[in-house]
Amino acid sequence: MNNKQNYLLALLSAFLMWLSWPPHVWFAPLLLVGLVPLLVALNNIKLQSNPKKGKRIFLTAGLTFLVWNTASIYWVYNAISADNSPIVALLISLIPFGLGALLMTFAFWLYYQLSTKVNRSMAYLGLISFYIGMEYLHQSWDLAFPWMTLGNGFAGLHQLAQWYEYTGVYGGSIWILLSNILAFEAYQCIKSSHKLKYKLSLIWCLWLILPISYSIYTYSNYKEKSIPINVVTVQPNIDPYQKFSSITVNEQFNTLTRLSDSVAQVNTEYFIWPETALPLYEDENKMRSNTVFLQAQNFLNKYKNGSLITGIESRKYYQTKQTVSAHFSAENNYYWDNFNAAMQVENSGKLEFYHKSKLVPGVEKMPFPETLSFLGPVFETLGGSSSGWGWQENPGVFYSQNGVGVAPVICYESIWGDWVGESVKNGAQFIAVITNDGWWGNTSGKDQHLMYAKLRAIETRRWVVRSANTGISGFINQRGDIIKQSKWWTATALKQDINLNDSLTIYVNTGDVLAKAFSILAILLALIIPYKKWIKK
Repeated sequence: MNNKQNYLLALLSAFLMWLSWPPHVWFAPLLLVGLVPLLVALNNIKLQSNPKKGKRIFLTAGLTFLVWNTASIYWVYNAISADNSPIVALLISLIPFGLGALLMTFAFWLYYQLSTKVNRSMAYLGLISFYIGMEYLHQSWDLAFPWMTLGNGFAGLHQLAQWYEYTGVYGGSIWILLSNILAFEAYQCIKSSHKLKYKLSLIWCLWLILPISYSIYTYSNYKEKSIPINVVTVQPNIDPYQKFSSITVNEQFNTLTRLSDSVAQVNTEYFIWPETALPLYEDENKMRSNTVFLQAQNFLNKYKNGSLITGIESRKYYQTKQTVSAHFSAENNYYWDNFNAAMQVENSGKLEFYHKSKLVPGVEKMPFPETLSFLGPVFETLGGSSSGWGWQENPGVFYSQNGVGVAPVICYESIWGDWVGESVKNGAQFIAVITNDGWWGNTSGKDQHLMYAKLRAIETRRWVVRSANTGISGFINQRGDIIKQSKWWTATALKQDINLNDSLTIYVNTGDVLAKAFSILAILLALIIPYKKWIKK
């Protein structure tokens, strides 16, 4: 095949991967074969006599992953372009569009390089290891944006992903990668009438059928323990571009309490309000004297067992620089941090804060702030800040006066399975996701974000209560079913009796052990590449 045909195969893979990606639900199984055309194209290049095979491999794989990533998360540009010129917005968008695609492409390029040194089986082990290693890197470093982790692809058709309670999404990534490899090998054998064609086809079918059968069986037979509490989630539907300027905090507070009262019961134990519901910028040490805080306690007087979790923008002040993110005020000679935070209020004097920790690179946090501090002025020009928001190092758990543990999860923190799992391991009995998806507009971004929360429910076997300022709010049970959800761009409140859970899944106990193991293996296999063909037979 010529290069044009190989590029067409690469584009076919990009189309299949996009078609199978949330919010497209029923096409999700295409993930299990979506990379086969790309593997065919790469194999064609390997068989050519062209001396620049590595470059061709990189460009062909890069075409697949750049098109797939851009088509699936195009909505990122919407949020950035509102406050920046089109050119600046495009440059910032390259972080999720281009960087994720680059890491995926690099994994396939490493696979090609390894395949010239070792046998086919070990090369495929390298492909899986390199890809998982790149996914884990993109979850762990300061440029993190793990939105396109392969295992997330079954968020729409969660009935097929019930075994994530053992492996998390990386188990899904491994399943998808090996399925594509087996399908490609079976296709090659059938095409050449190889004697292994039936054996490989059977192995591939079993690789698909066994996890799917187990998942459907688990989904059908899973029973929740009845430990109910009543929870209210609120979607005030305040335009995110106006909530910090055109609408006062008191107006927003009145909207939130009015909607809460419209559905609440006397025995309601939790009210969940969205991210930055109260843009106060108040000193956390002085919060108890803040008028809005006192009004929140007065609101809870009607619900004696009630607790409120609300998004808030808060501050802390220091005499000396105590955090990497701290700003310095030369005029007042002190340091201070801004936090995108969650605050829990109850009828007692107890007050708790959680600071969003997984901050959006390029928007909420400058990547590698200590190393790249000299780029502060450039970063501010691109719409960020040389310090950005403050954060905390560990996930948090809020405890109500009745002893109920809740995992506060702010916005896109909900795509970190191990982070949410750590809160559950520390005592959270349900998960409260507070977010503001209105920045992206009425795009697939809000739908993907909602669907990913279903995977957190399965991994932890916890209810997820979702409160979005503008987006989709709702309730997800322990099987990953969306029990109730709001409409887009609608002010509303929903109530639901949810079941608490104290048991811990294997995934909660072990975290992303699969990703870590394959990342280590990837490093070991990559060390083979510089050496001559001493393993290949």
